[in-house]
Amino acid sequence: MRKAQFVAKSIFVLAILGMAAACSPQSNAPTEPPASRGDAELRPLSDFDAFTDNESRADALFDEIGRVIQHPRCVNCHPRTDRPLQGEEGALHQPMVVRGAGGMGQPGMFCTTCHGAENYRNVPGNPAWRLAPAEMAWEGKSLSEICLQIKDEERNGGLSLMELGEHMAEDELVAYGWNPPAHLDRAPGDQESFGALFHAWIDAGAHCPSG
Repeated sequence: MRKAQFVAKSIFVLAILGMAAACSPQSNAPTEPPASRGDAELRPLSDFDAFTDNESRADALFDEIGRVIQHPRCVNCHPRTDRPLQGEEGALHQPMVVRGAGGMGQPGMFCTTCHGAENYRNVPGNPAWRLAPAEMAWEGKSLSEICLQIKDEERNGGLSLMELGEHMAEDELVAYGWNPPAHLDRAPGDQESFGALFHAWIDAGAHCPSG
């Protein structure tokens, strides 16, 4: 009986240690921001005043919006498989996790096992942390394909264009793109300017760029 109890306790301790190791920031992960963030600002709406027709204006606006949508902070949570991505190069998530129900992971390794309400050292955090729906996979797609996808109510959760605009401008998980741990690059601009560009694109007819 004592031997069985000892084995059970040992397994429990090993499980706890394994979970702690999985959630701990990697020892070789950088703790400082990247040396170069490139062009960190989004173009102001005034830059698009020269466009005289809505189609050209919408195309140009969505090209700028694409700098955020195709940024690793967004694409990593919109993978084409059931594995989330991480880092600037879109590496497969470590430890290995999969989508699970509602994008929240599988029992034993839910997203919230490691991702808390806030960033913790090198581990991103948000109260709503999860993968985007599989229907909204952006990884490997052109900006035109993504544009058509997010407009499609069959694939965007049934959101109208105005509801989609509110989501982009106000959703707290979208806001993570500008508030990652310090070692990760932020998306260009901020959520307010991104939301303004998105609403301007909708007002211009929500035309998708070709290609």
